[in-house]
Amino acid sequence: MKQPRQIAAVFLTLLAGVLFAVPVWGPVAEAQAARPAIKGLGSQDALLVVAPGGRTIIAHNPDNPMVPASTLKVLTSLAALHYLGAGYRFPTDFLLDDRGNLGIRGFGDPLMVSEVIADIARQLSGRLPTEISTIRLDDSYFDGPLSIPGVSASTNPYDAPVGALCANFNTVFFTHVNGRPQSAEDQTPLLPMIMPAIQASGLRQGRIVLSNHHEAPLYAGHLFRFFLVKEGLKVRAVRMAPHGKADGRLIFRHASPYDLPQVIQRLLEFSNNFTANQLLFAMGAKCYGPPATLDKGVRALKAYAEAVVGIPKGVFVEGSGISRRNRLSAMDMDAVLAQFAPHAHLMSHKGREYYKTGTLKGIRTRVGYIETGAGGHYRFVLFRNHAGKATGPVMQQLHRFLKDNPE
Repeated sequence: MKQPRQIAAVFLTLLAGVLFAVPVWGPVAEAQAARPAIKGLGSQDALLVVAPGGRTIIAHNPDNPMVPASTLKVLTSLAALHYLGAGYRFPTDFLLDDRGNLGIRGFGDPLMVSEVIADIARQLSGRLPTEISTIRLDDSYFDGPLSIPGVSASTNPYDAPVGALCANFNTVFFTHVNGRPQSAEDQTPLLPMIMPAIQASGLRQGRIVLSNHHEAPLYAGHLFRFFLVKEGLKVRAVRMAPHGKADGRLIFRHASPYDLPQVIQRLLEFSNNFTANQLLFAMGAKCYGPPATLDKGVRALKAYAEAVVGIPKGVFVEGSGISRRNRLSAMDMDAVLAQFAPHAHLMSHKGREYYKTGTLKGIRTRVGYIETGAGGHYRFVLFRNHAGKATGPVMQQLHRFLKDNPE
């Protein structure tokens, strides 16, 4: 694998300043130089294509550090599988004390949604007294500060904060009917505690983000209260647990209905920044012990990238790709794809291509696999770190080239 990549690097050096990539066929590379493969690539672009046998066949700026955007989620997913295991299911603990208080302790489940909460309430109803004094919320498994580089204080769903105890991706989806706010999801009630945030947003419809200063865990707690009341129980109040931690005996440990590959499939399909960083925090706690922090998660990601994937020069500041401070070369990402190949089916799929895209202002990226007719696959990495440049035209050329020049 090293010899073809070295040939590609020398070849690109000779062609510095040329705005296209050429196929690299080992010893006959110079003879092929007159026949361009992919047009329109510039100095702020990187393209690397590797054949099923591991031979580099197209390379353009393969070693340049670039902003990967959301394609970083592939590495985060791979590290989560390594540290947490494919069978991992996020737990949530429920504790009952002698005063009739119900403690809820979160461990970062990113798919704690209304339907799951409703099902938990049904399971809890037979284990609880008919009247609960207070639901006490314990989000101590994640430690602050919980700010993520690249995440702003906007109302956009991709800026939702992380947390140990969350619900519905720390967002609320609403609309207006006859001039009054209503939930835009049949399975989710519009809770009174959310009304001030809706009014402050000035929106008539859409999805707003909950803050990470207790608003998010309180929202989760009020959803639990709603569904417990629906099961016939009485709940007097919902509060954060005193001193941050809930007391009592464990009466129920809920395991998420989604195992880690299912979480990752949804993460990659919807490119959910919140879920990616929930995984980052969880793997940090697994490696270095709770409470989970951004620093522990980033350290775990870097350690995995260097020791297992073999990419010591990657720069990571969070796990979703939302920060422009993250850096990977096309060669680095190809090493990630080589490791991720057994899980390629978790990516979005169209035609012969399994892929993950990334988008930031002035950044467009796309990585993944293109199937061959013989049952193998090409790995491809396309990073465009130049405003106004889309990945579509390059990918169209690449598909035509691979069709005309099959392995």
